[in-house]
Amino acid sequence: MNNSLLWGCIADDFTGASDVASFFVEGGLKTLLFNGLPSSVPASDCQAVVIALKTRTQETGSAIKDSLSAARWLKMQGAKQLYMKYCSTFDSTPKGNIGPILDALLEEYQLPYTILCPALPVNGRQVIQGRLYVNGIPLDQSPMGQHPLTPMWDSRISVLMEAQSKYPTIHIDRSLYSLPVHQTADKIRTFGAEHPRFYVIPDYEKEEDAAAIADRFGHLPLLSGGSGLVAELARRQSFRETEPSQPALILAGSCSDMTRRQIVCAQSHHIPSLKIVPQKLLEGSQTQEELWHFIQAHQGQEVLVYSSDSPENVHAVQKSGKERMAQLLEQTMAQLARQAVAAGYTRIIVAGGETSGAVTKALGFDSYIIGESVAPGVPVMIPHNRPNIRLVLKSGNFGQEDFFLRALALTKG
Repeated sequence: MNNSLLWGCIADDFTGASDVASFFVEGGLKTLLFNGLPSSVPASDCQAVVIALKTRTQETGSAIKDSLSAARWLKMQGAKQLYMKYCSTFDSTPKGNIGPILDALLEEYQLPYTILCPALPVNGRQVIQGRLYVNGIPLDQSPMGQHPLTPMWDSRISVLMEAQSKYPTIHIDRSLYSLPVHQTADKIRTFGAEHPRFYVIPDYEKEEDAAAIADRFGHLPLLSGGSGLVAELARRQSFRETEPSQPALILAGSCSDMTRRQIVCAQSHHIPSLKIVPQKLLEGSQTQEELWHFIQAHQGQEVLVYSSDSPENVHAVQKSGKERMAQLLEQTMAQLARQAVAAGYTRIIVAGGETSGAVTKALGFDSYIIGESVAPGVPVMIPHNRPNIRLVLKSGNFGQEDFFLRALALTKG
């Protein structure tokens, strides 16, 4: 058992796991990240362990089973508190998994309640009057309302949970934060007298609200939400590992507007780049060997290979088969990453959640020490068994326009 393990965290996907892990590190905790249920015991001196599952869109029964298995494993390792991490935009349909998983965790540990705290104000995600906003727009009216996998049909967290969970919710207004902590406790105690199990939705409009929320709920055995609250929780309870690392490969599979701007920025700084043309790749007129030859031709330099394109061009390409094309691009990127590491590249920077998943799977790493963050929610990750490697994996919309330049600078060691 690890007596120093303060937090055990279960995340609903890999980029969400690296996101929350980066905030544990920001709060000063040595953090280890596992991709999937661990097969080994974490380092004895870790203070936070994050397990990345695939429960965001997994079949509900399997999502509950995997989450409970992860929670039990973390508790066996000595985790003093549990944190269930989900997306800061909640990302859940009426049949979503957040409610069922939390219901199961409350029942497993016989707990009366936990909080629902998806906000991440630094990235424009806020909870105001119990309603989730993205960059000032109610969630269901934002682009997330049309998400292809988890379309958002309401921005009221209570309504979203009502469709998923067996248990009711209570909202904690931000005005209570200026009053003594016991007044919040009194309100919750009164509600709990009529409801044996329930959820608390605290407002989280500004970054400084994290302290007020932690004051009131930081002691709970189980908390849930996005990554916004985690740094504050971690601070209340430094590790750096730097080794020289040189060759770098950037792989961009995301077609988000921000990733495309980041590519342009990198190109403006004369980073050699090559675009993957999906149709040519499918036809065989552009090959993986050709892509690898381009990387080798610039050995010793930082190189960018990307498939990112405008929405119009992406839709045109998808006429050849959306899933088929996505799989081809992910496999190509993953194989390039594997070849690069085998050839001595120690810095791999990836843009895009699906591309990141394919790359980590191809490289075979399943646990990571979490380093400094390139941008909020995007840490440098060091494979536990390959301390000379630096990975940076980001969701498409994360980071500033000069993100790739920052990642290259920060991973040099």
